[in-house]
Amino acid sequence: MEFGIFTVGDVTADPTTGRTPSEHERIEAMVAIARKAEEVGLDVFATGEHHNPPFVPSSPTTMLGYIAARTERLVLSTSTTLITTNDPVKIAEDFAMLQHLAGGRVDLMMGRGNTGPVYPWFGKDIREGIPLAVENYALLHRLWRQDVVDWTGKFRTPLQGFTSTPRPLDGVPPFVWHGSIRSPEIAEQAAYYGDGFFANNIFWPKGHFQKLIELYRRRYAHYGHGTPEQAIVGLGGQVFMRARSQDAVREFRPYFDNAPVYGHGPSLEEFTEQTPLTVGSPQEVIEKTLSFRETFGHYQRQLFLMDHAGLPLKTVLEQLDLLGEEVVPVLRKEFASGRPADVPDGPPAHPAVERTRT
Repeated sequence: MEFGIFTVGDVTADPTTGRTPSEHERIEAMVAIARKAEEVGLDVFATGEHHNPPFVPSSPTTMLGYIAARTERLVLSTSTTLITTNDPVKIAEDFAMLQHLAGGRVDLMMGRGNTGPVYPWFGKDIREGIPLAVENYALLHRLWRQDVVDWTGKFRTPLQGFTSTPRPLDGVPPFVWHGSIRSPEIAEQAAYYGDGFFANNIFWPKGHFQKLIELYRRRYAHYGHGTPEQAIVGLGGQVFMRARSQDAVREFRPYFDNAPVYGHGPSLEEFTEQTPLTVGSPQEVIEKTLSFRETFGHYQRQLFLMDHAGLPLKTVLEQLDLLGEEVVPVLRKEFASGRPADVPDGPPAHPAVERTRT
């Protein structure tokens, strides 16, 4: 089982002080958070991709390449790579290059994003979102597996005798997740290729994501990749912890109430009851996270959102200490118990990474 964190890279004012960090400060904070994640024993750091304020991670491979040079073990991922508005040729080249620089410690998550205007910014039509995702990934998949590609599609100019460079490290492409919060077509796509499916269930009730994951598992087996239980599933989550639950609630409430992503909506209590958000003690985080297995079955990756809503860097680093020291060791042990021997305990690792682990 892999545990890690993901960031959306928002630049948000701290509601308790009124101070807004600069873009430079936020970018440096994200790097510090990634390095802290490795220090406390987490497995994964993932960044989103956004092209509009108040977000800063417009170039994930640039950031991950920088972090790769400053870490040794951490898996570097995206929590969204916009398969709809990025050229699949550029994705193939950028992430293969990152693979080489990071010694194989790379995977990525395909997504369509949550910002409608991004489509025309890059010359695309939002009404073609699903067809773009399907066609662009079909090309990306081939570019990483065929040395010479001829391609004709609807959404880009044809390719004739094209070779993407550099080739994937040791001929093995990065592992791919397909992320979705609402589209069964994306769960189907992940199943078809035998890739991972990531349900970033941070906003909607669990029943919604339960249906998507069950669909993915059934179709994964249908396409002959293994049993439904062997399908590779990842989940999102959000936590804020203090030693005493009441202190966590009191401290986090102003951040929740003013957050751009969910402020001014349901109360903190309503949100924590209906979604994976946990605000409380480390033990409460452990108990709620363990309950995900009851709903979704055995899964392979758990990522937490911890650095959003204007939380200062000092507080986020304190949260990571709690996560690494008090929460994840217990979760590792508990999730390992009862996992059938034929069910993967994590997504496939690149052979170069496996060699360093043996």
